[in-house]
Amino acid sequence: MKELKFKTTLKCGGCEEKVTPGLNAIEAIKEWNVDLESTQKTLTVKADKDVSKEVKAAVEKVGFEIEVI
Repeated sequence: MKELKFKTTLKCGGCEEKVTPGLNAIEAIKEWNVDLESTQKTLTVKADKDVSKEVKAAVEKVGFEIEVI
């Protein structure tokens, strides 16, 4: 299991709701969450393989910035 971390521009629960369908559609992801309290708004993804490109595409598709940390 891989744990990936991303810095995002998500700001609130509404932002999190916008990215949920895209992230849930990535089959390799077993679990994900966003720490909205952190300054980097860290998205942590646990997946069977490296899905960095898929996660980045899903988040950017709904208008947010994201980068691997």
